[in-house]
Amino acid sequence: MNDLCADIGWKSINHYGEQLCGDHVDIVSEGENSTVIVLADGLGSGVKASILSTLTSKIISTMMAEGLSLEDCVETIAATLPICSVRGVAYSTFTIIHLINNDVAELIQYDNPKMILFRDGANYDYPTTEMNIGGKKILRSTIKLREDDVFVAMSDGCPHAGIGSAFNFGWKREDIIEFLEPLSIVGYTAKNLSTVLVDECNKLYGGQPGDDATACVVRIRHREPMNILFGPPSNRDDCNRMMSLFFSKEGKHIVCGGTTSSIAAKYLGKPVKASLNFERSDVPPIAEIEGVDLVTEGVITVNKVLEYARDYLENNESYEHWSFKRDGASLISRLLFEEATDINFYVGRAINPAHQNPDLPINFSIKMNLVEELTKCLIKMGKRVKVSYF
Repeated sequence: MNDLCADIGWKSINHYGEQLCGDHVDIVSEGENSTVIVLADGLGSGVKASILSTLTSKIISTMMAEGLSLEDCVETIAATLPICSVRGVAYSTFTIIHLINNDVAELIQYDNPKMILFRDGANYDYPTTEMNIGGKKILRSTIKLREDDVFVAMSDGCPHAGIGSAFNFGWKREDIIEFLEPLSIVGYTAKNLSTVLVDECNKLYGGQPGDDATACVVRIRHREPMNILFGPPSNRDDCNRMMSLFFSKEGKHIVCGGTTSSIAAKYLGKPVKASLNFERSDVPPIAEIEGVDLVTEGVITVNKVLEYARDYLENNESYEHWSFKRDGASLISRLLFEEATDINFYVGRAINPAHQNPDLPINFSIKMNLVEELTKCLIKMGKRVKVSYF
């Protein structure tokens, strides 16, 4: 068994004037190391296209995750999709990335732009086999995975960007490869790479997309553990046990909270060096303890991280704030969203009287709620998360 894993991210923009996106991405995990990713593009745009693409991606991802054949999936889609009363057809294109044991990728493509694969920082021209299933021409490829492979799947809204304005014939696949190639090796997460691509498409459309555009990126990488200590234990006698478990884990160590950092410093026999450098007014400054990778304040900082996590899963608009700043919330966000794949939370149940003030906003009142919500967001990002309470 290798220690490779898949970082998966996508972003969509809607056809100008439409409330719903006609593209849909669905991800289903098969156990710990196998995943089915489907990007479907429904005919047209708006509600009808959204229904077609959602049905297609859900049917394929669920059936393939259960081990059914591609032929069965295609037949089921043909029999299930509602027929458009105007055009008289039920039509949705799809791209499937089936990761098997994080060792092999099976690519299946029907009428979407051909998937791009970057290997060693350059476009890799992978072999494809043509199949005919139910009258549909389908391309199939099997690729042995390597670390830092980057797969880019797109709906046709991406190569059609700028058609008739910035470009006569749209932003061709070769142009997209040229645009992404230098970015594929600099360590962008899958989410950030898909965001960069779709934002560029939106610019080429002049902010008024003529079609739904979606990019789904899969980046193959090694596992990276990360450990977070948040809050003192409810029983003081548990301090040493909590600290020994936390510091015995491999990977980087983040300590959140004033009391928590004092306990960690005492356990390590090192002083807490406070920083008076305020990076921003709404996040308290960080501190330093020798032997700890990052020391921050607790509830206010983690609440800001949760805010960034929710945005990261949606439009990723806050990326320009946390991607380079040195405040506690930005540093934690970079470590959790970009570096970590396996995250261990060590959460103390001790109640801080300062957080029980009824005049404070509700999300300040319960530390547990912050941890639960952040855990949900990190799992949606594809992270493995384990939470231990003390």
